[in-house]
Amino acid sequence: MVIVSKDERLLGNTLDALKSFVGQIIHEVLVVDASNGALDDIRLSHEWVRWIDYAQPLGARTTIPHQRNIGVRLAEGDIIVFTDSGCLPEDGWLERLLAPIVEEGEFVSCGPARAIGKSVYSGLNRWGNANANYVPMATTINLAFRREAFEAVGGFDESFGSAEDVDFTWRLTDCGYRLRWVKDAVVGHDWGTPKRQLRRAFFYGKGGCRLLKKHPHRIGESAKQNSVPMVYALFLLGLPLTMKWRWYPLVLLWPIWRQRDKELPWLVLLDHLAMGAGVLYELVRPDT
Repeated sequence: MVIVSKDERLLGNTLDALKSFVGQIIHEVLVVDASNGALDDIRLSHEWVRWIDYAQPLGARTTIPHQRNIGVRLAEGDIIVFTDSGCLPEDGWLERLLAPIVEEGEFVSCGPARAIGKSVYSGLNRWGNANANYVPMATTINLAFRREAFEAVGGFDESFGSAEDVDFTWRLTDCGYRLRWVKDAVVGHDWGTPKRQLRRAFFYGKGGCRLLKKHPHRIGESAKQNSVPMVYALFLLGLPLTMKWRWYPLVLLWPIWRQRDKELPWLVLLDHLAMGAGVLYELVRPDT
């Protein structure tokens, strides 16, 4: 089990929830920590965790994919499981997630995340049809794979600041691996404060744009699955039209009306705008 962390205080809750699996299903839990000591109290209270201090490479602009690669390469097992800080497993989660790999010969399995508390992601966050046996992409919030699959695609792309997990699973499918969907292997996840959710949305937009720059053949497929980042990027790009047509911002009334039944409709709208801003930022940012 590999978890990467920088400053997530909810890591302690996740580790507490995983402890019962250690020695039963999990051989070891590795935390790859980039907090520079800020989480030492959590480290000291979880002495059974294999803690790996992470120092950002000189000149590197990102950390998460580096951390993920280090975690996999230092792990001792053949089957690697990823989840995130702030995640809490629901009943039967790990047994169900691993069953396709251990019992059926699959190489990759993934499952949904259920939001804890109110957030943009309230309800089950699924990739693709909930009843499908396989899905086109997955994230590391709830993912297991054999080391062979990881090595086959060269691990996570360390040039990504976010969405490196989707890139990883896209490359897996490009190499012929299938992503087995386990709909009843569920983790709960605390997405944090609205401010943190909006910050995350901006990085999701950046990462999603970088994904499509790297995988242009997937633009059509991606637009069908989730057109939100592109649509809101176009809206923001068109804001200068307000100088001529002052009613232009009123087009947001349509998505506001559509989101009226959501728990936090205003946060959904701001989330989408932040995502669109992330797309535009990535488009104009020079490649390095």
